[in-house]
Amino acid sequence: MSVLHPDLLTSEAEGAIPVRFVGPDGQIDAAIRGWAGTNGFTGKSGQMLVAPDGQGGVAAVLVGAGERLDPMSARALPAKLPPGLYRLEAEPGDARAAALAFLLGAYVFDRYKARPDRDRVRLVAPEGLDIEAALRIASACALAREMIDTPAADMGPLQIETIAREIATASGATATVTAGDVLLEDNYPAVHAVGRAAAPHRAPRVIEIGWNLDRADLPLVALVGKGVVFDSGGLDIKAAAGMRNMKKDMGGAAHALALGRLVMQARLPVRLVVLVAAVENAISADAFRPGDILNSRKGLTIEIGNTDAEGRLILADILTRAGEHSPDLTLDFATLTGAARVALGPELPPLYTDDEALAAELLDAGRAVGDPLWRMPLWPGYRASIDSELADVRNDSAGWAQAGSVTAALFLQKFAPTTGAWAHMDIFAWNPRARPGWPEGGEAQALRACYAMLKARYPRS
Repeated sequence: MSVLHPDLLTSEAEGAIPVRFVGPDGQIDAAIRGWAGTNGFTGKSGQMLVAPDGQGGVAAVLVGAGERLDPMSARALPAKLPPGLYRLEAEPGDARAAALAFLLGAYVFDRYKARPDRDRVRLVAPEGLDIEAALRIASACALAREMIDTPAADMGPLQIETIAREIATASGATATVTAGDVLLEDNYPAVHAVGRAAAPHRAPRVIEIGWNLDRADLPLVALVGKGVVFDSGGLDIKAAAGMRNMKKDMGGAAHALALGRLVMQARLPVRLVVLVAAVENAISADAFRPGDILNSRKGLTIEIGNTDAEGRLILADILTRAGEHSPDLTLDFATLTGAARVALGPELPPLYTDDEALAAELLDAGRAVGDPLWRMPLWPGYRASIDSELADVRNDSAGWAQAGSVTAALFLQKFAPTTGAWAHMDIFAWNPRARPGWPEGGEAQALRACYAMLKARYPRS
């Protein structure tokens, strides 16, 4: 499991090089003003200039802040700065947020590259920063990103189970796993149907972590994640271009596990259940078919219109299981629809909930920590698009509705817990555009927003 190097942040400031955020109207020291002008540094957002000290070293680093400093811009620093120790010169709140952004930008996925150890960029922790808490948040994001980046051959259902067990053991939680044909005995028929075509050593499974469950006085939070380790599309097979990045289709499971680890590490005053369905949507003679009608744990039957709409099927069973715990709050994460990207693009995940207070809390938290969400409607007019003539519901919506992310969320709503509030995040979990601090590959989305919301809703006394 990914853990960032603890020495990325240090309290020792001796010899640290200052990093100064400068806007278009900001003052630049006279000693380096000429250097800035010669190199065209104007304080524009995205600019960075290393100013020499005249003795072969670095006097300071200037970072363009634009009209208003966005602390998340500090994600680019680890990729741009030469190795060394740096300190941020900014207002205390901005400096603390920028330090966390720096940690997020320090993530590198080089598991499959032969390269020597590299000197790292290190940062002096700003005053008032809880170093351990910042490292926990950044490590949780790194865990999710590393799981997503790892190829499906090395991140199958068993590997997700192993990570879940390690997380549970580290926090004194319990972990139970139901796998293979036992899924039918334990009433997870939809999970079994989606995953049964995979090779035996990649059998489908439901993983459940329980923490603090003996504390009946505490509210219960359920975290649910879609863990499709690879999505071929099933018999409705994807084209090659659509299949290329489907190792990331377990991003929801990675987020649920990483957020669960954060909640337990912070000892938030809650009972916690983390539920993940880990499957491979493969093709074989035993694969489920278009036209099949599946049973579900809830007792609703599901007509299969498209085997490439498999994520909502496995979520149906584990959302039902979450409801059996009578949670006060349920959050589910899933790389569910391409339609979400058409609506909002890769950087802005849609949020679905019919709870106004929860929506406001999540949106406010996302803005506060630079992890944005955008609320989308559970539009009742589209519910008829998932009606079936033969079953209780269909897994592909009728074409007239068009809004594929909305109709997928409406499908999940049929299975979501009815106690407490429920929110669904249709995340992309991927950076398609490489830039400093945001390498192409796995990305944690809505994770920090959800954690900030949980900390505010359930503060430690």
